[in-house]
Amino acid sequence: MNDTSALATAPDQAARLGTPVGPADASRRHYSLTTLRSIIATWGARMRLRCELEQKLKDDPHLIDDIGLTGRRVEAEIAKPFWQA
Repeated sequence: MNDTSALATAPDQAARLGTPVGPADASRRHYSLTTLRSIIATWGARMRLRCELEQKLKDDPHLIDDIGLTGRRVEAEIAKPFWQA
């Protein structure tokens, strides 16, 4: 959790693989089961990351500074819906 690259890499993993991750994309195309699992796994990772950030912000705000983020940046990340990178 101390890796700030998780903010940049977790949401981008599916995009780099060419996997659409938005709900609008899913309604227009047919996806394989593997692709759908990948999308759901990415969403789950985003939700867990944002929950962990929120908990750290509440419990130990100094740790947020230690990993190189600001409170405002963390709050912006927490406010995003799970499907947004």
